[in-house]
Amino acid sequence: MEKDSVLEMRHIYKTFPGVKALQDVDFTLAKGEIHALMGENGAGKSTLIKVLTGVEEFETGEIMMEDSTHPIINRSPQEAQKHGISTVYQEINLCPNLTVAENLFIGREPRRFGMIDWKAMNKRAGELLADLDIFADVTKTIDQYSIAVQQMIAIARAVDMSAKVLILDEPTSSLDDSEVEKLFRLMRRLKSEGVGIIFVTHFLEQVYEVCDKITVLRNGRLIGSYTTAELPRVQLVAKMMGKDFDDLAAIKQTDGGTGSYRDEDIVIKAVGLGRKGYIKPFDLVIHKGEVVGFTGLLGSGRSETVRVLYGAERTDEGELFVKGKKLAAKHPIHSMYEGMAYLPEDRKNEGIIADLSVRENLIIALQAKRGLFHLLSRKQQEEFTDKYIDMLQIKTANRETPIKSLSGGNQQKVIIGRWLLTNPDFLILDEPTRGIDVGTKTEIQKLVIRLAKEGMAVVFISSEIEEMLRTCERMVVMRDGSKVGELSGEEMNQSAIMSTIAGGQ
Repeated sequence: MEKDSVLEMRHIYKTFPGVKALQDVDFTLAKGEIHALMGENGAGKSTLIKVLTGVEEFETGEIMMEDSTHPIINRSPQEAQKHGISTVYQEINLCPNLTVAENLFIGREPRRFGMIDWKAMNKRAGELLADLDIFADVTKTIDQYSIAVQQMIAIARAVDMSAKVLILDEPTSSLDDSEVEKLFRLMRRLKSEGVGIIFVTHFLEQVYEVCDKITVLRNGRLIGSYTTAELPRVQLVAKMMGKDFDDLAAIKQTDGGTGSYRDEDIVIKAVGLGRKGYIKPFDLVIHKGEVVGFTGLLGSGRSETVRVLYGAERTDEGELFVKGKKLAAKHPIHSMYEGMAYLPEDRKNEGIIADLSVRENLIIALQAKRGLFHLLSRKQQEEFTDKYIDMLQIKTANRETPIKSLSGGNQQKVIIGRWLLTNPDFLILDEPTRGIDVGTKTEIQKLVIRLAKEGMAVVFISSEIEEMLRTCERMVVMRDGSKVGELSGEEMNQSAIMSTIAGGQ
């Protein structure tokens, strides 16, 4: 072990059927260091974390911890915790039916006379959250709080376990700017106390704001470890992708533009559409070949609006017209019949069917649209699957691989392929690039622009305004469940969007 190291991983190898997930990977984490682990989807980041925390076994290599005289092998996350390694995952693993306090101290509840001391536990939980500037009633069940608050509580639980190594796996994907800043303040405090933090993220800005070092993986191999100050962003992206990276800002072509559409090009028209207590009435027109973005802070109503458009939530006021025909969708299948497609924000719970294969996940929407009396033949299924694996460059051992074995970005590509297979006129993409690498993000952005050029109407939602500006030609601004403005052309810039969100047209 190096003098200031809290963790060293050496010559780590891990293979899955048909995939060399990790090949001779080294990783060193120093005390009081925030260390970014970067790479495209499928680069090996998640596998390295799983190997370290005992979720997966590794074939060869060794793991050393501070003060250990011999290599350690964690056979479970609980064993990793005993060695001082705590993890907060992107997919929050809290128990929704338990209180905040119970989630914070599960498995290590304070006891008195052999019984759980509820009063002491609630008091300690309240003090812990107050210390971290998290506002929540510790006696309420965790499911009463937003994803963002749940994420902060999960981090608080990990912090309270006196970890030497804290792993944050995409912790900011569900947090707004103020919550990200809270998390960064907490990370810096832990750093000052000597905790080593492994920060897995796809947000380059956050890496350069808070991290001391960066380790880059590509295709299961170590590309290198660098101090953040000495690695320009362009070089980081090139190392992650293994090729020269064209400027993201050049993705969107400047030809054409809003204002050149005719009435007969209207695909979607909403008039006073809304649902009491869910989304306030709004008007909206979307044309053939147009990419329209929805922007706003967390909780502004972006996702709620598109769920209403698609029929995933029933409306109780207003009217919706699809290609000039009034639509009263009582179920999403009715929207599918009218040429609509919807990729939801929650990939894990509403997108993939984890235990089914890539093939089964990809053809399921088309089969639902065709009905049980018009089953796709196995040959058709395989032809469609192979077509979209090739078209979207989905990294999978084969078409029968369970989708849960794929990286997040490749799962997302399968779901996009699922909806493209239905040949929609109107495609809704809600956070299609969340939690995936910069290279795959670029592929999806280019795909969206290509689909629009081919005549598809697209709604694109992203938490990253810069990504929206690159991809969309018109922006709908949401605030507190209301549509508060539309921006296009020269007025569609970051400062105008921010001022509209804040309260001005």
